[in-house]
Amino acid sequence: MAMKPGDIEDMIRAGIPGAKVTIRDLAGDGDHYAAEVVAEAFRGKSRVQQHQMVYEALKGNMGAILHALALQTSAPE
Repeated sequence: MAMKPGDIEDMIRAGIPGAKVTIRDLAGDGDHYAAEVVAEAFRGKSRVQQHQMVYEALKGNMGAILHALALQTSAPE
């Protein structure tokens, strides 16, 4: 069972309040997405820490229901 882009976006926004989230379906199969997440909460954190925050917001769905997610994360400019 694949995740819907809106569900991914909602989970990230709930886990990282104030985040600007853009989701794209890369393969049209509902299993391979790209996410761009811009959040003040990322400021001063390493890229690995930023990605960990996104995975935490996805509450264990990464690698299970959500097969692949290409992440681009940053703090606002």
